[in-house]
Amino acid sequence: MIIRMGIDIAIRAPHQASLADEQGRVLWSGHRFRTSSEDLDRLWSRLPDDVMPDQVTIVMEPTRNAWVPLAAWFRRRGATVVLVSAERSADLRAYYAKHTKSDRLDSILLARLPLLHPDGLHPEHGIGPGDPLRRATKLHSTLVKRRTTSLARLDALLELLGPDWHAALGGDLANKTPLRFLAAGYADPHTLRRLGRCRLARFFYRHSRGAWGEPEADKILAAARTTADLWGDELAFAELAEDIAVEARLALAITDEIKDVDERIAVLVAERDPDGIITSAPGVGAVTGAVILGRLGDPSRFSSLAAVRSFSGLVPSLDASGLSGSHGGPTKRGDALLREALFMAASQARRHDPTLAAKYHRLMVETGKHHNSALCHIASILLTRIASCWKNQSHYQLRDVDGALVDRDKARAIIAERYTVPEQIRRSRATVAGTSQRSKESQAAPSTGPSTTHARRRRAARHSLGTQRFLLPLPHLARHACRPAHRPHADPGLPATNQRESL
Repeated sequence: MIIRMGIDIAIRAPHQASLADEQGRVLWSGHRFRTSSEDLDRLWSRLPDDVMPDQVTIVMEPTRNAWVPLAAWFRRRGATVVLVSAERSADLRAYYAKHTKSDRLDSILLARLPLLHPDGLHPEHGIGPGDPLRRATKLHSTLVKRRTTSLARLDALLELLGPDWHAALGGDLANKTPLRFLAAGYADPHTLRRLGRCRLARFFYRHSRGAWGEPEADKILAAARTTADLWGDELAFAELAEDIAVEARLALAITDEIKDVDERIAVLVAERDPDGIITSAPGVGAVTGAVILGRLGDPSRFSSLAAVRSFSGLVPSLDASGLSGSHGGPTKRGDALLREALFMAASQARRHDPTLAAKYHRLMVETGKHHNSALCHIASILLTRIASCWKNQSHYQLRDVDGALVDRDKARAIIAERYTVPEQIRRSRATVAGTSQRSKESQAAPSTGPSTTHARRRRAARHSLGTQRFLLPLPHLARHACRPAHRPHADPGLPATNQRESL
């Protein structure tokens, strides 16, 4: 006898569970419980006596992080845990109970879901957000974006002092030496004048370990004199220096946190991938490799390489009916951080792997794809090869288009000789479909009168263009959607045992 328990997870209120047999008949419903050992033991005791633990399937939605301890508890008891997407269960719920919505009905629907959609159920063996590497890579990405925002704000504040400051600080605000200088409140020209050249040079020398000294101090003092002459007494330098100091201290603190997270990630990656299989792929460094390993999880849990690509969300959507059909943009149903890491890795991998370079060259030159669209295809291929290498526990192999092994130097020579995209083609691809920056610039001053353009037509055109854009977390990379391309007959980047599976 196989039974299925549907659990509607709540965050603050009690959860509700319902039990159904293999025919979909509800045995009981509306059992309320909380995430505690006592309540879970009481819930487990309500199962029929003749049911074995391996005959129990728990169906739940991944509601925030509340599902993680429940899934771990039921797996320890021997049950199979299945997670369903909230979108899929919501669609079935709308059909099942059109005018009624309650937690009890939701739990009944989840208990019957294996009968309604058995192909969409896959057992969940991981702990999701409980995985330390998964959390660490997400935290690293969040901290980097916060630091980027803080540095951009800091650069904008320095523009108030004049352009000489940016040049005097070396143009790199991510360097700790200018950040410590600004965090000390020395963005005030009057404070710098009282500090003097000798003490400022010693400050630079001490905090830069000898890399900065008197030349940099002279540049800063010259910029301070220019600012004082430019503003006079009109600008409150002390208040502006304090705002700059706050942003600089935030950037320094975030930088220290990023360093600590990097060290923790390095230890976790060394434990899971001691042979360096993930980082053996071209374009995959320590940071991107950790993101791929942490956000993808164990690639062996996927039934096929196609499932790995589908999980990433880099596969194109399909809308077909009868004799007509078309591919759309990527499904984007996977992890956004994983797509970002794969996209950046693909940008470098095409410069080192001849097979990926040949694919990129054909998409750009013959098919007419945009650079970002072509990289989406390369990213999906790269992910497939990484997963295949992980399953076979073998390192990535560089091969030419004929399948022969090549070293890195020969691979670069082949790419430079055969698969370099002409610059005029690259520029033409960057200006199609309104993707160039020039097309976004205003060509005339805005009119003060009412608009005389066809607003509906322009809005429809913008909507049509917007549906073709690939929405990665990096805004400057989100230009075009992926489009399906012809698949090669062989994948030289994979071991020989997986040539057929990769197609």
